[in-house]
Amino acid sequence: MKYFLLYIKQTLRFVLKPLSFVPAIVMMCLIFAFSSQEADESSQLSYEVGVKVLTIANDTFDRGWSMKHIENLSLMSQHYIRKTAHFTEYFLLAVSVAFPLYVYGIRGLWLVFSAGTFCICYAFLDEYHQSFIAGRSPQNRDVLIDSCGVMVGIIVTRIVGWTGRMTIFRPLSNRKVKE
Repeated sequence: MKYFLLYIKQTLRFVLKPLSFVPAIVMMCLIFAFSSQEADESSQLSYEVGVKVLTIANDTFDRGWSMKHIENLSLMSQHYIRKTAHFTEYFLLAVSVAFPLYVYGIRGLWLVFSAGTFCICYAFLDEYHQSFIAGRSPQNRDVLIDSCGVMVGIIVTRIVGWTGRMTIFRPLSNRKVKE
């Protein structure tokens, strides 16, 4: 029975480890889809996100804003909404790339270098891709914002991974030594 359970554990590990990259692939497809939108469609999406966020803020903090005021605020804040979206997309991409690499044993500066290089290269390719979309143009500033999201995502992954190793998984490694 012991060897059977060990076999199941090894088989699951063999199957599930490669599947840990699926969220990264999903994020890459999502980023590609957003950057494939034409300028008008992208602006409309940013506007709608702004209206929803400001409506929730109005309801939560009981500001008493009219719908017209919320729409005007959304129009004025579109630039910040777009840049926040850039940062957030690449933050999530970095986490979804760095975590599987961490699981595979890549840690420290190698994790920062490998995940960072991959995600930043993807940001460059994404901006290049935008040069082929009507009304869109590549911007170095967006790559810089994307890179900041990547670095924060990798740092968060390293902190969570280190904390998990030192707290949750440490007792498991100590048990192996005793046996």
